[in-house]
Amino acid sequence: MSYRFLAPIGAFAVIMNVPLIAQAPAAPAKSAKAAKGWVAPRTADGHPDLQGIWTNATLTPLERPDELAGKATLSDAEATAYEKHDLTANNIDDPEAPLLERAGSGSGDTAVGAYNNLFFDRGSELARVDGVKRTSLIVDPANGKIPLRTDRPPMRPAVNRTSDDVKRRPLSERCIIGFGSTSGPPMLPVLYNNNYQIVQTPNFIMILVEMVHDVRIIRMNGTHLAKNVNEWLGDSIGHWEGDTLVVETTNFHEGNRFRGSSENLKVTERFRRVDRDTILYRATIDDPVSFTNPWTLEYPFLATAGPIYEYACHEGNYAISDILGGASKVEAAGKK
Repeated sequence: MSYRFLAPIGAFAVIMNVPLIAQAPAAPAKSAKAAKGWVAPRTADGHPDLQGIWTNATLTPLERPDELAGKATLSDAEATAYEKHDLTANNIDDPEAPLLERAGSGSGDTAVGAYNNLFFDRGSELARVDGVKRTSLIVDPANGKIPLRTDRPPMRPAVNRTSDDVKRRPLSERCIIGFGSTSGPPMLPVLYNNNYQIVQTPNFIMILVEMVHDVRIIRMNGTHLAKNVNEWLGDSIGHWEGDTLVVETTNFHEGNRFRGSSENLKVTERFRRVDRDTILYRATIDDPVSFTNPWTLEYPFLATAGPIYEYACHEGNYAISDILGGASKVEAAGKK
């Protein structure tokens, strides 16, 4: 049984299903290192079975924080201290929380938030791989930073504030795809709804993304579409290298190229099930126009209890008219 209610998400409202009795997630694996003696289940065609519901929620940031420069991993004691500070500092119910300030919602008595901490699902721990906790999702380069080119072309603006055309508003605001590359590729954790369902057949692999109910379709052993055929999530072609699923994605729509990348963007993902509760996910981002070198991120997807509930994004999205109307008013006042 579940309740259905209207909850504010970002600048708009979202209809959500919430279970009457919360389902406890499967116990997270202590390490993304292959479990000794464990044998991966296999599908009828003999490949490792990746099917199930997984979460990539983690407190580990994409890039290594400056205060942790030179420390790719932390001891358990250091990690516990970091996690406690992170969860406290980013408690959205605290009007002084830095997260509010970074989100442009103000701070102190003037802070404006769309929801409270109950709606956040960033996980509670840093990502653990090979028995130790990581300080960044990026593992190459070794400094845990994105190797941006200094001479790269201007990036597409993350948010277009124009009010004359709804089609010029951000994609996530319009409920086309989720924000923060949650759908990928590369697939990254965001503030909430970090769940994925994988369905696997010999010819296709489907990844259902909880956020904005995006769906990735990976065509196995195929060839890429013509270069002028671009899709929101790119064109994903998969093949098996031993027990690792390798997925190469190109042909990204210009409105959804990772971190403002060029038309040359290629993302190569690797999915390897290392124990009952863990898929080790690795993705390499390659675009010589935007980055000085290809760079790689790696972290675990952990098994979690289902089901994935409907994320009915556009229903009740009455805020679009308010956003456009408010922006028009601001523009008019500026002209005066």
